Amino acid sequence: MIDKLIEKIQMTGAPIVVGLDPMMRFVPDSIKKTAFAEKGETLEGAAEAIWLYNKELIDKIYDLIPAVKPQIAMYEQFGIPGLAVFKRTVDYCKEKGLVVIGDIKRGDIGSTSAAYAAAHLGRVQVGGSLCTAFDEDFVTVNPYLGSDGVQPFIDVCREEKKGIFVLVKTSNPSSGEFQDRMVRTGDTTGNAGGITFSDKTLYEIVGMKVAEWGEQLMGQKGYSAVGAVVGATYPDQGKVLRKVMPHAFILVPGYGAQGASGKDLIHFFDENRLGAIVNSSRGIIAAYQSEKYSQFGAENFADASRQAVLDMIADIDQAFAGVGR
Repeated sequence: MIDKLIEKIQMTGAPIVVGLDPMMRFVPDSIKKTAFAEKGETLEGAAEAIWLYNKELIDKIYDLIPAVKPQIAMYEQFGIPGLAVFKRTVDYCKEKGLVVIGDIKRGDIGSTSAAYAAAHLGRVQVGGSLCTAFDEDFVTVNPYLGSDGVQPFIDVCREEKKGIFVLVKTSNPSSGEFQDRMVRTGDTTGNAGGITFSDKTLYEIVGMKVAEWGEQLMGQKGYSAVGAVVGATYPDQGKVLRKVMPHAFILVPGYGAQGASGKDLIHFFDENRLGAIVNSSRGIIAAYQSEKYSQFGAENFADASRQAVLDMIADIDQAFAGVGR
């Protein structure tokens, strides 16, 4: 699947993933009116509004981008109807030829982690049948519980030819409370068995584990199906982690609404402009609500989103041109 993602990026020329993170305040009143007239002001009505909103967005942008990233919490808040729309959105995006990254941030141990992996990437045994549940192409994984929380995902990825993005250095302001902590580590060196100590940040240590896990799922294009999440809001850390994880594809949140721009992204990529895919969520899906795209109006919200994608592509292109890469 990592090779397919790279091919889609090369085909579109857009190392971009659009986060399908719908909130009711993003949905134009005309769509809510239609949905509520059919389903009422209920969870079912909210889910229908989200579906109509998503579908129109996808129809307007699918030809410009390689991938989408639906955030499952935005659907779970509407209960079972919301989860049904999450699945409907995943299926529709795949019909449009998009790679789907399920932003689920799961991480547990043993059979629990294996169940998450089966639900989102694999298949589950039902009597004599193997059934798929959500069936994303990639998912995000929280590594905090260690290797036995990540390995079940890797095992399913190997069977199903899919992939994961492991949280390493996230884009939120408080990420440093834990991720930037310095940790003293020791390495055995020399024939005498001496130990050399060094201090590393926790995110570097997680990055080293991602590189190690990634050796199990190397693709044909030089990258592993075990990728990493590193926020665009921390470009210096991105530069460090690009070296720590030379074969890990990096999912880069934090562009746009969280403050990062094209110039912050360069160090996440390799010399071929590969190795990273940049996420923008509300900066694209709710573009019509920003002053920059207000001329489109709520009725043309999807056209505003299309323009925001085009502007993001241009911003990244300009950043690369500025450094001669």
